[in-house]
Amino acid sequence: MSVVKVIEVIASSEKSIEDALHNAVTEVSKTIHNVDSVFVKDIKAHVKDGKITTFGLICKISFRIDDKNREKK
Repeated sequence: MSVVKVIEVIASSEKSIEDALHNAVTEVSKTIHNVDSVFVKDIKAHVKDGKITTFGLICKISFRIDDKNREKK
């Protein structure tokens, strides 16, 4: 049986929304394995002097829990 866990993270980028999404997956993947999907919950941009300075995302990241340590039946 597979178990999936969902966490919520905030990521940002000075380049683009796509880059912020890549940053979210890259950073989460450093400590969490088996990432399956990303759901972008919210998008925002910070503005200064009429120009976008950073893009921000709130993401829900789903990953499978390792079952290698579970007892096999």
